[in-house]
Amino acid sequence: MFTKIKNIYKSPHVQQFRDMRAVALAGFAIVAVLVAWSTAKAIQTNYELQKQISELGQKNEVQQLENQNVELRNQYFRTDRFLELAARRQFGKAAPGETVLNVPSTVALSYLVDLPSTQTTKTSKNSAEKPAYQRNFQQWINFFFHRGSAGD
Repeated sequence: MFTKIKNIYKSPHVQQFRDMRAVALAGFAIVAVLVAWSTAKAIQTNYELQKQISELGQKNEVQQLENQNVELRNQYFRTDRFLELAARRQFGKAAPGETVLNVPSTVALSYLVDLPSTQTTKTSKNSAEKPAYQRNFQQWINFFFHRGSAGD
């Protein structure tokens, strides 16, 4: 057994690892791998931070646009045109020379035409035409994707 270990220890492959140049090369390789690993982690961290910065910048731009929208809406609410329209709608007021016609809601609703609901008829036709296993599969898909009905 000891002779076998001595023979392995004296083999040329093992002897090359006893050389100082090989040890230095192995040390250099380890240091190079560690530096590369550290650099890769730094690049990944910078990428994540840059992504967060761009997301926050986009949210900031959206918020600025919403603020501008609110400001424009507030300016519109201060105009005479809005006040006139609000007075007409809420109080039944009219401009000079105009007449206001008040129609009772019962009379107005009596002239409405009931339209058939195309959405419900389409889904009921489609579901009636499909075999049971397809309807079941579609219901599972709707469940997993949080859809309200088969038409979504």
